[in-house]
Amino acid sequence: RSPRPRPGSFCKANFLVHSDHQTLISSCQRLQRVKMLTRAAALAVLLPLVSAFAFSPSTMLRTQTSSLSASSASTRLPLASRLSLRASKRAAAPLAGASMMADHGFDYDVIIVGCGVGGHGAALHARSQGLKTAIFTGGDVGGTCVNRGCVPSKALLAAAGRVREMQDAEHLKGFGIEVAGDVKYDREAVAAHAEQLSSNVAKNLGNSLGALGVDTIDEAGELVGPNTVKRVGTDKTVTAKDIILAPGSIPFVPPGITIDGKTVFTSDDSLKLEWVPDWVAIIGSGYIGLEFSDVYTALGSEVTFIEAMDTMMPTFDPEIRRVADRCLISPRKIDGYTSVFATEVTPGEPGQKPVKIKLIDAKTKEEIPDSPLYVDAALVCTGRVPNTKELGLDNMGIETVRGFVQVNEKMQVLDKEGGEAIPNLYCIGDANGKMMLAHAASAQGISAIENIVGRPHEVNHNNIPAACFTHPEIAMVGLTEEQAKAKAEAEGFTFGKSGGSFRANSKALAELESTGIAKVLFNKDSGEVLGVHIIGIHASDLIQECANAMAAGTTVQELSMVVHTHPTLCEVLDEAFKGAVGMSAH
Repeated sequence: RSPRPRPGSFCKANFLVHSDHQTLISSCQRLQRVKMLTRAAALAVLLPLVSAFAFSPSTMLRTQTSSLSASSASTRLPLASRLSLRASKRAAAPLAGASMMADHGFDYDVIIVGCGVGGHGAALHARSQGLKTAIFTGGDVGGTCVNRGCVPSKALLAAAGRVREMQDAEHLKGFGIEVAGDVKYDREAVAAHAEQLSSNVAKNLGNSLGALGVDTIDEAGELVGPNTVKRVGTDKTVTAKDIILAPGSIPFVPPGITIDGKTVFTSDDSLKLEWVPDWVAIIGSGYIGLEFSDVYTALGSEVTFIEAMDTMMPTFDPEIRRVADRCLISPRKIDGYTSVFATEVTPGEPGQKPVKIKLIDAKTKEEIPDSPLYVDAALVCTGRVPNTKELGLDNMGIETVRGFVQVNEKMQVLDKEGGEAIPNLYCIGDANGKMMLAHAASAQGISAIENIVGRPHEVNHNNIPAACFTHPEIAMVGLTEEQAKAKAEAEGFTFGKSGGSFRANSKALAELESTGIAKVLFNKDSGEVLGVHIIGIHASDLIQECANAMAAGTTVQELSMVVHTHPTLCEVLDEAFKGAVGMSAH
């Protein structure tokens, strides 16, 4: 055992392996600290040294686990076994070393084009695997999620939610609270809160890349050939053994709609909250449209939805949709059209000239009697499209489908739909269209790195949860009831459904937030959970338990015996799980 190394230095000689286990533990901990490695990566460096001294990986891991954990020995053994197996796999992986690689003639091991949540997650995991990594940010660290989507929208929803609650005198009266005078808000301060949050998160993401040794390239990236990415705006190129495309997506604006960013805008512009119109038309009633209706109505606007499908909120489970209509639409200053297209939208002038919207029947294509509709502003929430036009896909003969890059389950890019995988090229996130959610992009990025280092991995998208952050919230994972019934019929098993109600939940009643339900869809024959849907207070947090259970393959029989803390909102799920097997929850 040698003296403690200086910060920033590392040499295998500094970690001489002696015959006592405590030295091995200390060496592993020190290697983690000095080189900022995961425990498994640190062990991957030490294991070759250990082999000369007749210590097995499992012995060292069990001893290390004993030192680092305060739990009993009987509960540590299963974890030690799992860690041992994982460390052995990592040690066998050709790129699982602690130092940066790039000794194969390329500039980097991995280049990531795009720095949204997916690209950032891939970069962090690449470094944890010892890969020399560069990321093209295009001057947009954090991407849509951090700068124009998930993060700032939650800031607006948080502020709007508090305004709504404080304006609800009847609700406050139930707590014995009375607010004297009108509840006011400062629009500029609310907008500043959202902007500052995005700025802070983006800065933290950028700092984390630098701290872990990821090289950031400010320009956008363009594929110019195998293993080669051009720094857009320059004549410089960078090479890597593997390339991950993560360009994200942009709002889709249908033909006939003119965007001016002031009176007709997408979610990108509405998050700036430059003004609060008296009357807003929201074109599209999906996640984004529903969340903005929550914000605008709380801040005093009237909202009119224009939905092309036969029903409002068409992507939600039908039962959840009915509850949402009762608590998110009907009680508020919201009306709407279904089976109607907004074929022409002409901008106006804030406070002076209204926005003009031509409406036609989605089936007959004839203009409806209420057309044209005149409103103060129009928010276009008609979905998103992949940001792949400037990616240089043509340079490699890659064919897309409506702009979406085709990939297999390992995130490898295909040359065309159903075609062959292109070696060493991956695409993650919104650009591949598998699941357009930020956390799905991150999962895909990690999966791509796993495949790059030789550990085959596929993301199970059916187990990835989603949430709509309205008041109350909506969350779901897995199949809708319609889909689950169709699956049962096709595969010949018995479909089961069980529910829980917030009206019977002590914590929800204490919060005076008893509106909502949770329902579990399952296979009665095997107990497999097929999907879970929740609408109610903190649904976005509650859904994770269900997603974890589905990912682990936990059956409703097993879930029915899991003890839930009392009194908590998660007892709504306990009621549903117990109901699935004929038990009653108090």
